[in-house]
Amino acid sequence: MTGWTRRAVLGAGAVGALSACSSDGDRPSPSPTPSGSSPTTSGKIRWGRLERSVRGTLTRPGDPAYDQVRLLQNPRYDGEHPLAVLSVASEQDVATGLIFARDHDVPVALRSGGHSYPGWSGGGSPRALVLDCRPLDQVQLDGATATVGAGAALAHVYEEIGRRGRAIAAGSCATVGIAGLTLGGGVGVLTRALGLACDAVTSMRVVTADGKLRTATADEEPDLFWALRGGGGGHLGMVTSFVLDTVAAPTISSTFLSWPFPAAAQVVEAWQQWAPTADDRLWSTLKMLGGATHPGEPTLLLSGTWTGPTAELDGQLAGLLDHVPSPSVRSDHVRGYLEAMQAYAGSGERESLAATSHVMYDALDDDGIADLLDQVRAAQSSGLKEAGISMDALGGKVADLAPADTAFVHRRALATVQYTATFPPGSPRSADDYVRGFRAAMLPHWGNHAYVNYADPTIEDYLTAYFGANADRLTRVRGQYDPDGFFTQPQGF
Repeated sequence: MTGWTRRAVLGAGAVGALSACSSDGDRPSPSPTPSGSSPTTSGKIRWGRLERSVRGTLTRPGDPAYDQVRLLQNPRYDGEHPLAVLSVASEQDVATGLIFARDHDVPVALRSGGHSYPGWSGGGSPRALVLDCRPLDQVQLDGATATVGAGAALAHVYEEIGRRGRAIAAGSCATVGIAGLTLGGGVGVLTRALGLACDAVTSMRVVTADGKLRTATADEEPDLFWALRGGGGGHLGMVTSFVLDTVAAPTISSTFLSWPFPAAAQVVEAWQQWAPTADDRLWSTLKMLGGATHPGEPTLLLSGTWTGPTAELDGQLAGLLDHVPSPSVRSDHVRGYLEAMQAYAGSGERESLAATSHVMYDALDDDGIADLLDQVRAAQSSGLKEAGISMDALGGKVADLAPADTAFVHRRALATVQYTATFPPGSPRSADDYVRGFRAAMLPHWGNHAYVNYADPTIEDYLTAYFGANADRLTRVRGQYDPDGFFTQPQGF
């Protein structure tokens, strides 16, 4: 969950009272930078009062750890300088931090894993108090039920669940926080076999705008429960923990295929017909990446996971491979669940990134494929390190639920699409121009649909793009749980 919030009156019954201490030891708030100035930060903020009222750690400019705890995963936001970072140790700390921010008229940024594409969890503009829930990283397993703290990184979740022979469907990036992923829906390599990450959630603990700790389930706070499964983070409260159903950990067969780029038109045409309707146990992503790290021509590759019998993988791939040239490279692996997820995780290194998205409801015709490939080829002369497109198949168990069953509306879509560009340290403008230009080129073919977990502040009519017909209900739930508009993260509902 990411985002920033501004002052509102919290209701009675809030948990986490501030201690009634004197102002001894309080320091004046640092002056805001000109680019991120805010009238709310001009007076004295009694930080010592907050520090004495929480079990977590409050870090401010000048403290030894400040330049580490303020960082997000994306180095493009290293210039963000929040007023302070509260690394919360409990859900009570979350409520206390919200009340403190209200009393001192201080904006608040909410942070889970620190992967907010627009940098909304950085707390730098406006300068804010960051509530960082990454210390809430406990993972407990009781039979088939897992209780997971909202700040747990996926690598930690997989380790704790996988070594006990259980599994959940989630993303593949090791450092992504479970909360940010799950609240927006949660796609990953087992999505078609097991459903979205949010589909496994049976209960959530959440601090809402009135400062109350609530338990949201299908029977208790059902509207809140519905909205938090796909409505995105930062709009209705700060989730502090999840209860999820797990399944027996499957054996995973993975395949990696690559073709010369001249085969791209045939591969795209065949993949879009095959991947979303394949056996539920087979998931795949089709990537086309260019830039400086791909000299000569862009790279065309497919990554797939199969949770059925290993001997049946070739038969499942035949629906694609019978319609395209033979791949120039094929690499297969058979691993246990934990080993497979660790292999997908990558290095977790920080890298400057620009990104935006589409959600694909219609297969591309010849003109659409031509427009897509033109944009991929343009990466070769962009000056970017790596840039292009990834298309992740939906269908399978995702489509078992109706679009209105959860806030995640894209149950009938064929795929989620991510446009990405990595770039050397410096100005992100060329990377932003590339990914947004790619999206603009595909608007005539895919419309305006987008995935809230790949938030882009430039998307017009974002409510319809992210939430479709579910936007009206989300707005009503917002009015119920945040009638005073306490949470004002950009692109709210």
